[in-house]
Amino acid sequence: MTVPERYPSKLLEDAVQAIGSLPGVGKRSALRLALHLLRQPAENVHLFAESVVKLRDEARYCKVCRMISDDELCSICSDNRRDHNTICVVENVRDVMSIENTGQFHGVYHVLGGIISPIAGVGPSDLTISALVDRIKEMVSSAAAIPSEVEVILALSGDVEGETTSFYIFRQISGFGIRVSSLARGLGFGDDLEYADELTLGRSIIGRQPFRP
Repeated sequence: MTVPERYPSKLLEDAVQAIGSLPGVGKRSALRLALHLLRQPAENVHLFAESVVKLRDEARYCKVCRMISDDELCSICSDNRRDHNTICVVENVRDVMSIENTGQFHGVYHVLGGIISPIAGVGPSDLTISALVDRIKEMVSSAAAIPSEVEVILALSGDVEGETTSFYIFRQISGFGIRVSSLARGLGFGDDLEYADELTLGRSIIGRQPFRP
């Protein structure tokens, strides 16, 4: 029988519970972090707390690609030096950061906010797929780009859910006459971009291939 943790202070207990609610943080780690914060100068802890609150209250999502941003447009979408005809479709913000760290991609992004997962109850309408379709439709219909010069890179994980999502997106956009490609499989089956080393991920981007459903 597990003995419940006893705390000498209700304030400490509340802090441990709050920290322990973060993903990947167990009770022992939460207690260690809480005691660490308690030993820090008050101004350091206040700055830490203020940064977290500001992140939650003031961070925005780019109106074009849905990347986290301080402004209406993120720094990537507002950069005229980027290739705006090449859109890399990723699952989440962490994947954008991973690809950017390779220094091998100079296009723009579209963040889905997840992948299709019937088991988890996530369907196409829960993601930003329709926004991606509208984005491409506007590009090719407004003569902002020649369809053959537009490329969409499906940079999703190679597991069943990732492949299902890629196939669904391909069906939605293949009729626009644009190029649709996927990462070269230097990544193992089911690998997340977040955990791929920069060299492997960079080579997968450079060696991307036409998407074959």
